[in-house]
Amino acid sequence: MFQAKPLTFQLESSHVAFAALYLQGIAFNHYTALLRFDPNSLVLSNWQAFAQEFSSKFGVFDTVAEAEENLYNLWMCNDKRFTIFIVRFEKEAYKTGWNYNALRFALRCALPQRIKDVLRLAPKQPSYDSYKALVTQINQRYWEDRSEYSAPCAPWNPSRNSNWQSGAAAGNQTTGAAPPPNPAVRPLIGRGPANVS
Repeated sequence: MFQAKPLTFQLESSHVAFAALYLQGIAFNHYTALLRFDPNSLVLSNWQAFAQEFSSKFGVFDTVAEAEENLYNLWMCNDKRFTIFIVRFEKEAYKTGWNYNALRFALRCALPQRIKDVLRLAPKQPSYDSYKALVTQINQRYWEDRSEYSAPCAPWNPSRNSNWQSGAAAGNQTTGAAPPPNPAVRPLIGRGPANVS
C-alpha cells in the first residue's frame, strides 16, 4: 500500500497513522493511550517500531498453528455454495504450508455429506486443483437441479409452444401430425367404467 502511493506515505508517521485506522479493541486502546500519555514515543513515528510493538503485544505468535486450528473448525454448510467456501478455506490453507494431499484431505473433511456421497462414485483425482474442479462441478449441478425442481411447472400447451409451431410452419412436421402429447396429462389406467358401449 505504501509503495503504491509514495507521495501520500512519504513519512513513516503516515504509515503508522494509516495502520492505526485498522486497530481494534485492546490494540486500539493501547494506541490511543500512547497518543495521550506518550505522544513523542518512537512507536508513533517509526514504522518498524510500531510494527514490532503491536505484533509483539497483540499479534499471533504462531500463524501456522492458528491457520491449522481455523481449518479444523471450518465446515461447509449444506446450504452454501462451494465457490464461496473455497475462498475461505484457501485463505487459511495456504498459511499452513501443507502439501496438496493434506489440503485435499482437509477439504474433503470440511465438505457436506451431499458432496461426499457423489465423490465416492467419482474417480480419484490426481491433483488438488482437479479435485477442486470436480467438487465445483458437483456443487454447481446440485444448485442447478435444486433450481429446476423448485421452479413451478406449468402444463404443456402446444398452442403456446413456439418451437413446435415454427417447426410445423417450416414444414418440418409431417402432414396431419399432432403435437407431442402433454406430459402433464397422464391417462388413469384401471380407473373409470370398464366397458362403455
